[in-house]
Amino acid sequence: MTTTSAPNPATPSRSRRAVGITLAVIAAVVVAFFIFASLYADWLWFRQLGFDGVLVTQWTARAIMFVVGFVAMAVPVWLSIQLAYRLRPVYARLSSQLDRYQEVVEPLRRLGMWGIPTFFGFFAGFAASAQWETVALWLNGGTTGTTDPQFGLDTGFYLFTLPFLSAVVGFVSAIVIVCLLVTALVSYLYGSVRVGQRELRISKSARIQLAVIAGIYLLVQGVSIWIDRYRTLVTPNDRITGAGYVDVNAVIPGQTILAIAAAIVAVLFFVTAVIGRWRFPLIGTGLLVVTSLVVGVAYPWFVNNVQVRPNQLTLESQYYERNIEGTKAAYGISGLEKTDFQAVTDVEPGQLRADADTTASIRIMDPAIIGPTVRQIEQYRSYYQFAEPLDVDRYQIDGKSQDTVVSVRELNVNQLGDAASWYNTTLVYTHGYGMVAAKGNERTADGNPVFVERGIPASGELTNGQKYEPRVYFGEFSPTYSIVGAPEGSSPIELDYPRGQEGESQTKTTFQGDGGPSIGDVFHRLIYSLKFQSTDILFSDAINEKSQILYDRDPATRVQKVAPYLELDNDPYPSVVDGRIVWIVDGYTLSANYPYSSIVSLSDAISDSSNPQPRVALDNINYIRNSVKATVDAYSGEVTLYAWDETDPLLQAWQKVYPNTLKPISEMSGDLMSHVRYPTDLFKVQRAMLGTYHVDTAQSFYSRDNAWKTPNDPQQDTQLQPPYYLTMKMPGQDAPSYSMFSSFIPGGQDTRNVLMGYLSVDSDAGSEAGVVSPEYGKLRMLEVNAETPVPGPGQVQNTFNADPVVSSFSNILRQGQSEVINGNLLTLPVGGGLLYVQPVFVQSSGATKLPTLQKVLVGFGDQVAFEDTLQEALDKLFGGDSGASTGDTDVVPEPSPGDEATPGTGDGGTAPTTPTTPSSDYQTALNQARDALAERNTAMQNADWAAYGAADAKLTEAISRLLELGQQGQN
Repeated sequence: MTTTSAPNPATPSRSRRAVGITLAVIAAVVVAFFIFASLYADWLWFRQLGFDGVLVTQWTARAIMFVVGFVAMAVPVWLSIQLAYRLRPVYARLSSQLDRYQEVVEPLRRLGMWGIPTFFGFFAGFAASAQWETVALWLNGGTTGTTDPQFGLDTGFYLFTLPFLSAVVGFVSAIVIVCLLVTALVSYLYGSVRVGQRELRISKSARIQLAVIAGIYLLVQGVSIWIDRYRTLVTPNDRITGAGYVDVNAVIPGQTILAIAAAIVAVLFFVTAVIGRWRFPLIGTGLLVVTSLVVGVAYPWFVNNVQVRPNQLTLESQYYERNIEGTKAAYGISGLEKTDFQAVTDVEPGQLRADADTTASIRIMDPAIIGPTVRQIEQYRSYYQFAEPLDVDRYQIDGKSQDTVVSVRELNVNQLGDAASWYNTTLVYTHGYGMVAAKGNERTADGNPVFVERGIPASGELTNGQKYEPRVYFGEFSPTYSIVGAPEGSSPIELDYPRGQEGESQTKTTFQGDGGPSIGDVFHRLIYSLKFQSTDILFSDAINEKSQILYDRDPATRVQKVAPYLELDNDPYPSVVDGRIVWIVDGYTLSANYPYSSIVSLSDAISDSSNPQPRVALDNINYIRNSVKATVDAYSGEVTLYAWDETDPLLQAWQKVYPNTLKPISEMSGDLMSHVRYPTDLFKVQRAMLGTYHVDTAQSFYSRDNAWKTPNDPQQDTQLQPPYYLTMKMPGQDAPSYSMFSSFIPGGQDTRNVLMGYLSVDSDAGSEAGVVSPEYGKLRMLEVNAETPVPGPGQVQNTFNADPVVSSFSNILRQGQSEVINGNLLTLPVGGGLLYVQPVFVQSSGATKLPTLQKVLVGFGDQVAFEDTLQEALDKLFGGDSGASTGDTDVVPEPSPGDEATPGTGDGGTAPTTPTTPSSDYQTALNQARDALAERNTAMQNADWAAYGAADAKLTEAISRLLELGQQGQN
């Protein structure tokens, strides 16, 4: 018989434990390194940009607030558990059920005593860290010099202190409730609180602890109710935001009573902690509930229904006036200059002579339509792209201000196809090239834009005679990341542009700026390999000691990261400033806590046909300022922030939170100043408020007999019409200025589409370095006299579409497989009335879209003209001579496919005739012209210039034949 010794069970147990611990440590190290890599990459990005103080401030503030929140919650909860446990009755008689509970809980008691406070502490810490900005504004906010009309407090109290107090009270309430719950639970488990046989027994120690906590909770609620008195001034009511008659005479006094009552009941709980009688605090609590129903619900209802509703205007007038004044101040519309405008609707020769400067600048190139045309002409390669819609700007050309339509030629690596390797998309195709700009008021003979800046290499009026940097490494469509830079003397590998010297097909370059963090060593390559989850960054031989990684390249993203307190305008735009392409971004400070200012949905206010689904961080607001103008250099990515509205109290507070991040306006160059404009989104918000708040009296505000709204876009009747930039002269102005305008029609549903108001804002900041034009931001409103109805945009568009000549022109083009696209419908206050101008574009319905300007529609009163050029249309409309000149005065358009229709108008002049069916010869020539145009466009896309020349010759021949046939038809 043999025996075998039993295996030692301890050895594998220790091995498994060691392996488990090792794996856990390795996992923890890996996770920690990933977290470190993410944070370190962020710090590298901010440090390279010179805004590392912003990130450090955020990290520090969040960490401090986390600690504060953790300690503020964990310590009271831990103390409550300890007291409840240590003061438990030692010989309490427990039920069998509690005995079982204790058997389960006792082994976990120590863990629970520390784990529960830690658990709640972490939640509280994260909640507190999320409120660090509220605390920062409270610590750094100041006074505004303006007081509210109810309590006489500075508005800075509502902007900075009130949100902080509300957050603190809410946080303390949560702490007290958790302490009350854990105290009750521990007291019940250990016999301090016993329930049974219809009897509640509480030990002395538990009574003191529960009564004190309950008293503290009621004190906190009393403070909360007291604070709610001030919140009535920023709370929306039936018609206004702010305290009305019911609030002032019932709600606020009732809240005062309730706050005092809550404090009294709290004192009763403290007394109970001493004397041991629960009757008084319980009775007090019941009376407090009854009082809250009486003074908080019943009495306000009584005042509203018995006093206010029968006499609403009389009793509410002063509060409506408070709301009107507060809203105008908060939205920056208090300086509105209103003019009663008696518009004329009759036309006569020479009527526009006094407005020749305005008509000369009328934009006929619609930036929302001509994008495909610009792309066909200026794209050069499929890996380039232009933004749609294009942007608008203005430049000094030949000593005159010229409105332009502009866009940057950016990179589109998605079009590389089979060439889209990591090497190409990261190291070769790294940047766009140049900016194109076309005159807004001119056209070529064939309906294309007239460029003032174009081409590769770049050339034109904007850059001739100065050192110009055309490369665009930072734009709205830049790749996620690119790696650039090389030692001096190295062969360049970055594609600069697709044309070279001495027969070369490409020109290459090397980035010379400081645009991103260095990844010249293995450690930094590892960091960014993890960030972008790409092993190619770690192992590529093309990366050298001078390499930089460029990412977060969108201008809005860069500004948002370095100035996280700003809401950014949805329309950043590029400009050539001091020889460099820069993106100009407008930043806003927002609040929802301005007393007596009405709340507006920011997303609804700025939504229109040009931006149907905007994204905003803070939606419901009642205060807005364009406090910051930011620029992003398209080559280096450098971000510069300028304190545009230095009087804004929110900006002043944020400057203290993030010191040394903003530059004063005095450091803004004259060239940059000349391209700064009044921001689009701010104007949209202001026009949304002015639909109601253009009135000055409580009577008009209450009756809403003069409420307006922004008309829908005639081309997209489910979206609002966007405002437009244009150089024009408003009635009362001495000279034209770069402005933005919008119009108003009557508010409500199913109302007449007639013009009620015309709003403009002076958008030209001037051109003097560090000095803003005194007229910049001046809001002007023309209140159209209702005695002479002026058709609104929708009515004018309907008139245009119903005109026999316009409809016949469209019908003929549709037969020829073309599309007619109506451009932006501009409204201008000229000739003593309001002139409507709409360019009409034609494009093929096939795959290649090339919109060209073919006609221009104009309307004044009930008169309409439809001609090849704006000059011809205005002259036709105003009796043969409008008295003004336009940008297309000298243009002789090529005949369009619809020219066989007699150019009659509905203006009381030549009666329109029925268009004749085109002859077979004419149709043949028309088809030949269309085919030749398509061949020419295809050749241009393929850079086949021989084929382009042949197609162009065919097109010229076909057009000559069309002209010959047209003359024969007229004879």
